[in-house]
Amino acid sequence: MNLSDQCETGTPYRGRIAPSPTGYLHLGHARTFYTAYSRALKHNGWLIYRDEDLDFQRCKPEFSQAAVEDLLWLGIRWKGDVIRQSQRLPLYREAFERLKKDGFIYPCICSRKDVAQAASAPHPSPDGEPIYPGTCRERSIRDIPRGTQIVWRFRVPDGETIRFHDGHFGEQSFIAGKSENADFGDFIVWRHDDLPSYQLAVTVDDAQMGITEVVRGADLLLSTARQLLLYRALGLKSPRFYHCPLVTDENGNRLAKRCDSLSLRALRNSGITPQEIISKWCDDV
Repeated sequence: MNLSDQCETGTPYRGRIAPSPTGYLHLGHARTFYTAYSRALKHNGWLIYRDEDLDFQRCKPEFSQAAVEDLLWLGIRWKGDVIRQSQRLPLYREAFERLKKDGFIYPCICSRKDVAQAASAPHPSPDGEPIYPGTCRERSIRDIPRGTQIVWRFRVPDGETIRFHDGHFGEQSFIAGKSENADFGDFIVWRHDDLPSYQLAVTVDDAQMGITEVVRGADLLLSTARQLLLYRALGLKSPRFYHCPLVTDENGNRLAKRCDSLSLRALRNSGITPQEIISKWCDDV
């Protein structure tokens, strides 16, 4: 089933840029966000700026402010004020309660270590996350002693192939479940610290904000398959998707926020101009 076919055509283009303020933005972020901006211009649309600040341990106000300054310096513009996920928790809670009421999720007491070490655990998913072996699938909240740390997992349709068209990479397909050929298994939608997972938060946000196309890095292709299942479970229309190739360093490694020398802040301070950065990208947007 091609779940991304739900998106209506003819709707005015609305995109988004959604940095997480856990460090300074690097060239990879810059390329993706500039691609999002270019696609919005191409389609006579506009962008929303969403600050994905739900990691309360790592997200810092100074990184939020730096991201805004750096993206404005790069020439990227958006409509309206910055929207912060930390101010939208009731929306995520409402979606979580609906998933629970409709039986799409279940409580899980397994830690990351438990999942990684499970003897029955299949191979890791393409994004490196261990595929959950289904240990707690039949567990009820009534079976768990009060005070036990839990997460809530989405029960994926075992064996279903999730297909969607990506604007850059073309047709994509991923198999859900826990079999040997599965690409991903039951995933977390509500964390043990009583906060939504990335998968749930961005699905709710993109639907509620009326985003028509999500532009992000290729490392999130598999996340799209997970999120399409959430769109379906919540009865929401999915956007289109455009995943950008990842920017790598001189050794071919994917850039990380710890690569300070390639951060936009460091490049700005070195005297490089926005045009010098943008001219190195040849994306067909």
